[in-house]
Amino acid sequence: MRQVRPKKNLGQHFLTDLNIAKRIADTVDACPDIPILEIGPGMGVLTQYLVEKPREVKAVEIDAESVRYLHERFPKLRNNILGEDFLRMDLSKVFDGRPFVLTGNYPYDISSQIFFKMLDNKDLIPCCTGMIQREVAERIASKPGNKQYGILSVMIQAWYDTEYLFTVDENVFNPPPKVKSAVIRMTRNSVTDLGCDWALFRRVVKAVFGQRRKMLRVSLRQLFTDNDLPGSDFFAQDIMTRRPEQLTVAEFVGLTNMVAACKKSSPDSNNVGE
Repeated sequence: MRQVRPKKNLGQHFLTDLNIAKRIADTVDACPDIPILEIGPGMGVLTQYLVEKPREVKAVEIDAESVRYLHERFPKLRNNILGEDFLRMDLSKVFDGRPFVLTGNYPYDISSQIFFKMLDNKDLIPCCTGMIQREVAERIASKPGNKQYGILSVMIQAWYDTEYLFTVDENVFNPPPKVKSAVIRMTRNSVTDLGCDWALFRRVVKAVFGQRRKMLRVSLRQLFTDNDLPGSDFFAQDIMTRRPEQLTVAEFVGLTNMVAACKKSSPDSNNVGE
Protein backbone atom coordinates (compact mmCIF):
# COMPACT_ATOMS: atom_id res chain seq x y z
CA MET A 1 0.00 0.00 0.00
CA ARG A 2 1.48 3.32 -1.08
CA GLN A 3 2.37 5.73 1.73
CA VAL A 4 0.85 9.20 1.93
CA ARG A 5 3.21 12.10 1.33
CA PRO A 6 3.03 14.68 4.16
CA LYS A 7 1.92 18.03 2.76
CA LYS A 8 3.38 21.22 4.18
CA ASN A 9 0.39 23.35 3.15
CA LEU A 10 -1.87 21.14 5.28
CA GLY A 11 0.49 21.16 8.25
CA GLN A 12 0.83 17.37 8.13
CA HIS A 13 3.29 15.76 10.55
CA PHE A 14 2.54 12.05 10.71
CA LEU A 15 3.10 10.39 14.08
CA THR A 16 5.33 7.31 13.75
CA ASP A 17 5.54 6.07 17.36
CA LEU A 18 2.83 3.45 17.90
CA ASN A 19 3.12 3.52 21.70
CA ILE A 20 2.36 7.23 21.76
CA ALA A 21 -0.44 6.74 19.24
CA LYS A 22 -2.09 4.20 21.53
CA ARG A 23 -1.68 6.47 24.55
CA ILE A 24 -3.41 9.28 22.66
CA ALA A 25 -6.21 6.97 21.52
CA ASP A 26 -6.76 5.81 25.09
CA THR A 27 -7.37 9.38 26.29
CA VAL A 28 -10.94 9.09 24.95
CA ASP A 29 -11.69 6.38 27.54
CA ALA A 30 -12.37 9.13 30.09
CA CYS A 31 -15.64 9.75 28.24
CA PRO A 32 -16.94 6.26 27.36
CA ASP A 33 -20.03 4.96 25.59
CA ILE A 34 -20.40 7.75 23.01
CA PRO A 35 -19.12 7.94 19.40
CA ILE A 36 -15.70 9.28 18.42
CA LEU A 37 -14.86 11.81 15.72
CA GLU A 38 -11.19 11.93 14.76
CA ILE A 39 -9.81 15.00 12.99
CA GLY A 40 -6.98 14.59 10.48
CA PRO A 41 -6.30 10.84 10.67
CA GLY A 42 -3.62 11.01 7.96
CA MET A 43 -2.49 7.40 7.56
CA GLY A 44 -4.56 6.12 10.48
CA VAL A 45 -1.95 5.76 13.21
CA LEU A 46 -4.54 6.78 15.85
CA THR A 47 -7.46 5.34 13.91
CA GLN A 48 -6.15 1.78 14.20
CA TYR A 49 -6.50 1.98 17.98
CA LEU A 50 -9.74 3.96 18.03
CA VAL A 51 -11.56 1.35 15.92
CA GLU A 52 -10.71 -1.31 18.52
CA LYS A 53 -12.96 0.47 21.01
CA PRO A 54 -16.58 -0.76 21.26
CA ARG A 55 -18.21 2.34 19.80
CA GLU A 56 -18.79 4.11 16.53
CA VAL A 57 -15.82 5.91 14.99
CA LYS A 58 -15.79 8.48 12.20
CA ALA A 59 -12.82 10.40 10.84
CA VAL A 60 -12.77 13.68 8.93
CA GLU A 61 -9.85 14.26 6.56
CA ILE A 62 -9.44 17.15 4.11
CA ASP A 63 -6.55 15.53 2.19
CA ALA A 64 -7.89 13.47 -0.73
CA GLU A 65 -4.75 11.31 -0.87
CA SER A 66 -5.17 10.39 2.80
CA VAL A 67 -8.86 9.60 2.24
CA ARG A 68 -7.98 7.13 -0.54
CA TYR A 69 -5.32 5.53 1.68
CA LEU A 70 -7.73 5.20 4.62
CA HIS A 71 -10.39 3.63 2.38
CA GLU A 72 -7.87 0.92 1.44
CA ARG A 73 -6.49 0.41 4.93
CA PHE A 74 -9.81 0.45 6.79
CA PRO A 75 -12.40 -0.94 4.33
CA LYS A 76 -14.97 -1.46 7.11
CA LEU A 77 -14.66 2.22 7.99
CA ARG A 78 -15.06 3.37 4.39
CA ASN A 79 -18.46 5.04 4.86
CA ASN A 80 -17.22 6.72 8.03
CA ILE A 81 -14.21 8.44 6.43
CA LEU A 82 -15.48 11.95 5.76
CA GLY A 83 -13.54 13.83 3.08
CA GLU A 84 -14.45 17.28 4.40
CA ASP A 85 -13.09 20.39 6.06
CA PHE A 86 -13.85 20.09 9.78
CA LEU A 87 -14.09 23.85 10.21
CA ARG A 88 -16.95 23.99 7.68
CA MET A 89 -18.90 20.97 8.91
CA ASP A 90 -22.30 21.04 10.58
CA LEU A 91 -21.39 18.96 13.63
CA SER A 92 -25.02 18.35 14.57
CA LYS A 93 -25.28 16.06 11.53
CA VAL A 94 -22.18 13.92 12.10
CA PHE A 95 -23.84 11.51 14.54
CA ASP A 96 -27.45 12.61 13.98
CA GLY A 97 -27.39 15.04 16.88
CA ARG A 98 -25.78 12.65 19.37
CA PRO A 99 -22.89 13.86 21.56
CA PHE A 100 -19.41 12.61 20.65
CA VAL A 101 -15.75 12.71 21.70
CA LEU A 102 -13.46 14.83 19.54
CA THR A 103 -9.88 13.64 19.14
CA GLY A 104 -6.93 13.69 16.78
CA ASN A 105 -3.40 14.75 15.98
CA TYR A 106 -4.54 18.29 15.20
CA PRO A 107 -2.95 20.46 12.51
CA TYR A 108 -1.03 23.07 14.50
CA ASP A 109 -1.95 26.02 12.31
CA ILE A 110 -5.70 25.60 12.86
CA SER A 111 -5.83 24.07 16.35
CA SER A 112 -7.19 27.27 17.94
CA GLN A 113 -9.92 27.45 15.29
CA ILE A 114 -10.81 23.82 16.03
CA PHE A 115 -11.24 24.61 19.73
CA PHE A 116 -13.32 27.71 19.07
CA LYS A 117 -15.60 25.51 16.95
CA MET A 118 -15.70 23.04 19.84
CA LEU A 119 -16.91 25.87 22.08
CA ASP A 120 -19.63 26.73 19.56
CA ASN A 121 -20.73 23.08 19.80
CA LYS A 122 -20.02 22.47 23.49
CA ASP A 123 -23.37 20.74 24.08
CA LEU A 124 -22.39 18.14 21.44
CA ILE A 125 -18.82 17.65 22.64
CA PRO A 126 -18.55 16.59 26.30
CA CYS A 127 -14.93 15.57 25.83
CA CYS A 128 -12.08 16.64 23.54
CA THR A 129 -8.63 15.06 23.55
CA GLY A 130 -5.63 15.03 21.27
CA MET A 131 -2.20 16.31 20.36
CA ILE A 132 -1.32 19.91 19.61
CA GLN A 133 1.65 22.25 19.78
CA ARG A 134 2.98 22.27 23.34
CA GLU A 135 2.73 26.05 23.60
CA VAL A 136 -1.00 25.94 22.81
CA ALA A 137 -1.57 23.06 25.24
CA GLU A 138 0.16 25.02 28.01
CA ARG A 139 -2.01 28.02 27.18
CA ILE A 140 -5.24 26.02 27.37
CA ALA A 141 -4.35 24.42 30.71
CA SER A 142 -2.75 27.52 32.26
CA LYS A 143 -4.16 29.07 35.41
CA PRO A 144 -4.46 32.79 36.30
CA GLY A 145 -1.17 34.48 37.09
CA ASN A 146 0.86 32.59 34.47
CA LYS A 147 2.22 34.25 31.36
CA GLN A 148 0.62 31.55 29.18
CA TYR A 149 -2.85 32.38 30.54
CA GLY A 150 -4.85 34.04 27.77
CA ILE A 151 -7.93 34.04 25.56
CA LEU A 152 -7.99 30.27 24.99
CA SER A 153 -7.42 29.59 28.69
CA VAL A 154 -10.39 31.69 29.82
CA MET A 155 -12.85 30.74 27.09
CA ILE A 156 -12.20 27.01 27.27
CA GLN A 157 -11.98 26.85 31.07
CA ALA A 158 -15.36 28.59 31.28
CA TRP A 159 -16.93 25.36 29.98
CA TYR A 160 -14.29 22.61 30.27
CA ASP A 161 -11.95 21.12 32.87
CA THR A 162 -8.52 21.00 31.22
CA GLU A 163 -5.67 18.52 31.68
CA TYR A 164 -2.16 18.70 30.24
CA LEU A 165 -1.43 14.98 29.96
CA PHE A 166 2.08 14.54 28.52
CA THR A 167 4.72 16.04 26.22
CA VAL A 168 5.75 14.51 22.89
CA ASP A 169 9.21 15.07 21.34
CA GLU A 170 9.77 16.14 17.75
CA ASN A 171 11.61 12.99 16.66
CA VAL A 172 8.50 10.76 16.56
CA PHE A 173 7.01 12.52 13.54
CA ASN A 174 7.50 12.44 9.79
CA PRO A 175 8.56 15.13 9.06
CA PRO A 176 9.63 16.32 12.55
CA PRO A 177 7.97 19.62 13.52
CA LYS A 178 10.13 22.48 14.78
CA VAL A 179 8.37 22.49 18.14
CA LYS A 180 7.45 20.00 20.83
CA SER A 181 3.91 18.68 21.04
CA ALA A 182 1.61 17.85 23.92
CA VAL A 183 -1.47 15.75 24.56
CA ILE A 184 -4.40 17.37 26.35
CA ARG A 185 -7.88 16.48 27.48
CA MET A 186 -10.83 18.83 27.97
CA THR A 187 -13.95 17.55 29.74
CA ARG A 188 -17.18 19.52 30.06
CA ASN A 189 -17.65 20.90 33.54
CA SER A 190 -20.97 21.29 35.34
CA VAL A 191 -21.62 24.83 34.08
CA THR A 192 -24.85 25.15 32.10
CA ASP A 193 -25.31 28.89 32.44
CA LEU A 194 -22.21 31.09 32.54
CA GLY A 195 -24.11 33.86 34.30
CA CYS A 196 -23.46 36.51 31.68
CA ASP A 197 -23.94 37.21 27.99
CA TRP A 198 -21.58 34.78 26.20
CA ALA A 199 -21.05 37.01 23.16
CA LEU A 200 -20.14 39.98 25.34
CA PHE A 201 -17.93 37.74 27.52
CA ARG A 202 -15.94 36.82 24.40
CA ARG A 203 -15.63 40.48 23.42
CA VAL A 204 -14.40 41.44 26.87
CA VAL A 205 -11.84 38.62 27.03
CA LYS A 206 -10.48 39.30 23.55
CA ALA A 207 -10.36 43.05 24.12
CA VAL A 208 -8.38 43.00 27.36
CA PHE A 209 -5.97 40.27 26.31
CA GLY A 210 -5.36 42.25 23.13
CA GLN A 211 -3.70 44.76 25.47
CA ARG A 212 -2.61 42.31 28.14
CA ARG A 213 0.15 44.50 29.56
CA LYS A 214 -2.27 47.30 30.35
CA MET A 215 -4.59 47.64 33.31
CA LEU A 216 -8.27 46.93 32.73
CA ARG A 217 -9.15 50.60 33.18
CA VAL A 218 -7.22 51.24 29.96
CA SER A 219 -7.97 48.16 27.85
CA LEU A 220 -11.72 48.15 28.58
CA ARG A 221 -12.25 51.60 27.08
CA GLN A 222 -12.22 50.16 23.55
CA LEU A 223 -15.54 48.41 24.30
CA PHE A 224 -17.32 51.73 24.67
CA THR A 225 -18.16 54.57 22.32
CA ASP A 226 -18.05 58.24 23.22
CA ASN A 227 -21.82 58.03 23.79
CA ASP A 228 -21.81 55.13 26.26
CA LEU A 229 -18.42 55.58 27.97
CA PRO A 230 -18.94 55.09 31.74
CA GLY A 231 -18.06 57.75 34.25
CA SER A 232 -14.89 57.87 36.32
CA ASP A 233 -16.49 55.80 39.11
CA PHE A 234 -16.61 52.76 36.83
CA PHE A 235 -12.89 52.90 36.07
CA ALA A 236 -12.01 53.71 39.69
CA GLN A 237 -13.12 50.27 40.97
CA ASP A 238 -10.39 48.08 42.47
CA ILE A 239 -10.57 45.46 39.71
CA MET A 240 -9.64 48.09 37.14
CA THR A 241 -6.05 48.23 38.44
CA ARG A 242 -5.49 44.59 37.53
CA ARG A 243 -4.29 43.01 34.27
CA PRO A 244 -6.23 40.32 32.41
CA GLU A 245 -3.93 37.40 33.29
CA GLN A 246 -4.76 38.00 36.97
CA LEU A 247 -8.51 37.35 36.58
CA THR A 248 -10.27 34.02 37.10
CA VAL A 249 -13.11 32.91 34.84
CA ALA A 250 -15.59 33.90 37.55
CA GLU A 251 -14.07 37.38 37.69
CA PHE A 252 -14.35 37.70 33.92
CA VAL A 253 -18.03 36.82 34.26
CA GLY A 254 -18.44 39.57 36.85
CA LEU A 255 -16.51 42.02 34.67
CA THR A 256 -18.73 41.19 31.70
CA ASN A 257 -21.84 41.91 33.76
CA MET A 258 -20.34 45.23 34.86
CA VAL A 259 -19.78 46.20 31.22
CA ALA A 260 -23.26 45.01 30.28
CA ALA A 261 -24.86 47.08 33.06
CA CYS A 262 -23.08 50.21 31.84
CA LYS A 263 -24.14 49.63 28.27
CA LYS A 264 -27.72 48.85 29.28
CA SER A 265 -27.99 52.08 31.24
CA SER A 266 -26.64 54.11 28.33
CA PRO A 267 -29.30 56.01 26.34
CA ASP A 268 -27.46 54.95 23.19
CA SER A 269 -27.37 51.23 24.05
CA ASN A 270 -28.00 48.51 21.47
CA ASN A 271 -27.41 44.76 21.57
CA VAL A 272 -24.37 44.60 23.88
CA GLY A 273 -23.38 41.11 22.81
CA GLU A 274 -22.84 41.95 19.17
